[in-house]
Amino acid sequence: MNEEMRLEPDFELDEFFEEIDAEDDEFLEFDEFDEVNEDVEIRTVVMQKNDLIALLCLKTAPVGAAICRVDPREAHPAIQIYDDANAAVEWFTKSLKTSRVNGWNIVHDGLPLQG
Repeated sequence: MNEEMRLEPDFELDEFFEEIDAEDDEFLEFDEFDEVNEDVEIRTVVMQKNDLIALLCLKTAPVGAAICRVDPREAHPAIQIYDDANAAVEWFTKSLKTSRVNGWNIVHDGLPLQG
């Protein structure tokens, strides 16, 4: 590789993480959220239309639910919170059906993708 073309990083990641560790320990409390609640269900749908990719996600629990929609045509994800998990499932199903009618193809429907 030509030495003129070699790019050097603006900062070192090791130094960055050392600074974070030295500043305070407030991030340590996030380890408390590793608990797995067996009553929580998650469904993620990845959709494709032409050259666009969108996500529709549902998370239900005994105390409520949430639907998250990530549309590439929108600046931010949209999240709707429900007190009733059954109502959220109903709206999720309607939204998915409407998306399919509008030409979106389902690429993945199931648990969240990882890796």
